[in-house]
Parts: sequence; C-alpha cells; structure tokens
Amino acid sequence: APQALLNMMEASRLRGRGGAAFPAGIKWQAVAGACAETKYVVVNADEGDPGAFSDRFLLEDDPFRLIEATA
Repeated sequence: APQALLNMMEASRLRGRGGAAFPAGIKWQAVAGACAETKYVVVNADEGDPGAFSDRFLLEDDPFRLIEATA
C-alpha cells in the first residue's frame, strides 16, 4: 500500500545527499499529500564544492542510474 511505503521511508531515516541532509520520508510525505493530478521530480546535480566531481562522475558513467533512482 502507498501509505505503508511512505511509513517505511520515514522510519528508515534515509536522508538526502545534499548539504542539508533533509529526511527523504518527509519529502515523500509532502509529495504524496500535494493536491495535484501531475507531479514532477526535479533533480539538482549541481556540485557546490570546488573540484568535487563525484556527482558528475556518476552522471557521466551511468546516467540511467539517476533516472531509475528517481522513479
């Protein structure tokens, strides 16, 4: 059930990879609760640290990994 998945995400305490490490469960709950017929996923792959190319490497090496991870 969708709510069970949302509860599992929140209980996992999974956090984003950004500097704020925002809890993914809270984001998922907010999207699920939004009153919209169409919802969009926005991926920010900007690397704020000068000389850090870890995200760039992932995107260039296997761009489908990013698409699959957002699905």
